[in-house]
Amino acid sequence: QVQLVESGGGLVQAGGSLRLSCAASGRTFSSYAMGWFRQAPGKAREFVARISRSGGNPFYADSVKGRFTISRDNAKNTVYLQMNSLKPEDTAVYYCAADRAIVRHTTAHEYDYWGPGTQVTVSS
Repeated sequence: QVQLVESGGGLVQAGGSLRLSCAASGRTFSSYAMGWFRQAPGKAREFVARISRSGGNPFYADSVKGRFTISRDNAKNTVYLQMNSLKPEDTAVYYCAADRAIVRHTTAHEYDYWGPGTQVTVSS
């Protein structure tokens, strides 16, 4: 089992920045690739970013590429999502997720553990 808890969400104006954190406890954090997803009201949960077990090979959805950066600190059992140049369409609940697989997964059902989410609201 891996327990995940997100933090860092909030209300920000368009063009602003937020940094989300996801703290993990339980089994060895570095055994999991980590992903960030988001879900806006009335929409399906969508992939945002993924990072490998070692912290390499970051991969992003086209909608956030160049604006968001995923990183991890295995010594702190934490994954981060730095979000810059935020837009109103980035408004959603953001979730971190852990994946035992090495294959680069980008759909929610492929991930094994989830946090409860943190709300990000971007005002225009």
